[in-house]
Order: sequence, then C-alpha cells, then structure tokens
Amino acid sequence: MPPPDEPSFTTTLLVRDTCLCLHVQRAARSLVRRFDEALRPVGLTSGQFSLLMSLNRPEPPNIAQVAALLAMDRTTLTANLKPLERCGYVQVLTGEKDKRRRALVLTPSGRSALAAAVPVWQQTHEAIESLLGSSSPGRLRADLRALS
Repeated sequence: MPPPDEPSFTTTLLVRDTCLCLHVQRAARSLVRRFDEALRPVGLTSGQFSLLMSLNRPEPPNIAQVAALLAMDRTTLTANLKPLERCGYVQVLTGEKDKRRRALVLTPSGRSALAAAVPVWQQTHEAIESLLGSSSPGRLRADLRALS
C-alpha cells in the first residue's frame, strides 16, 4: 500500500475553517481562561468550581457519578480532588457497607467557597452569554449536550 499523499495547504484551510473539534477546543480554552481569571480572587479555578458544584447535592455522590457528570476519567477526577481535599473543601469518605465505595462530601468550607464563587460565576456567565448576540445560549447548550 503506497503512503498517503501529504495534506495540501487547501486541506489545512478546510480543517481550520470547518473542524468542529478545533472550534470547540478553541472556545473551551477561551472560556476556561475567562472563568479562571474571574474566579482567581476567590481562590478557585473554573475546573475546581465545576467540581465543587458537582458535589453540591442533597446526598454525597460517589466518584463514578461525578466522573460521569464531568466527563472525566476516575484517575483524573481523583487527581483533581486532591488539592480540594488539602484545602478542606472536600472530604472523601469510605462507604460503610461497601468499603470500595467513596462518597465525595462537600465540607462547610467547600460550601463557603462555592457561596463566594457563585456571584462571580453568574456575572461572568452573563457577560459571556451577551457575546453570543442574537444566537441562542439555550440552543448552544443543547447542541453541546448532543455532542457530549
């Protein structure tokens, strides 16, 4: 089988202009930078905010539930929990009946951090939605959910 031809510059331009993956990655990086900058004064990153928010439930979730919600593998989630545990925002408890089960508990300090971060998130979120102009933020969310 002969080697494939090298991609042309025309192909490069086609990918640059049409690749959904590229455009979603660029948008995601930009959004992360905006939220990281906004949340810096309250001592959280956008990822930490999302992780803490995912724990804000009536019953503590387990690692698998949070990993599924955040579309994150368990190893990455565990690594991201470590700094939040050190800050005292999260506690990882072993299940009483099943010692393999790990419940992720948002501590009172974690709830306080979220309380400080939510107004910052709201203001930043509103500013970003306003950049969409006549586009529908709800439609964008629905389209992104369809891809995830």
